[in-house]
Amino acid sequence: MAYSDKDWRYILLGLRITGEFGAIIAVPVVLLAMLGKYLDGLYGTRPMFLVGGFIVAFVLSAVSINRRAKKFRDEFLAIEPEPIDKKQDGEDGGVSDPKHETSS
Repeated sequence: MAYSDKDWRYILLGLRITGEFGAIIAVPVVLLAMLGKYLDGLYGTRPMFLVGGFIVAFVLSAVSINRRAKKFRDEFLAIEPEPIDKKQDGEDGGVSDPKHETSS
C-alpha cells in the first residue's frame, strides 16, 4: 500500500502528537511524585507532598497540552487548509434525509 506525501505528513504529525503528549503527561507526574515521596519521607507528612505533586503535575500537564494542541492544530491546517468534512453553504452532497422533508 503506497502512501501519498500528504498521508505521510498526517502519520508523522500523529506520531509527534502521541509522543509529545505522552511525555508532557508522564515526565511531570514521575518527577513530582518522586519529589513528593522523598519530601514526605523527610518530613513525615505522608502523603501530603505526594498528592500535592500529582496536583501540580496535573495542572502543568493540562496547561502544556492546551498550548501544544493549538500549535498542532495549526500544523494540521497547514497540511490540509480546509477540513475534509466541512460542507459548503448547506450542501449535503445530493443526499437527502426523508425524515426531515416537509410534505405539502
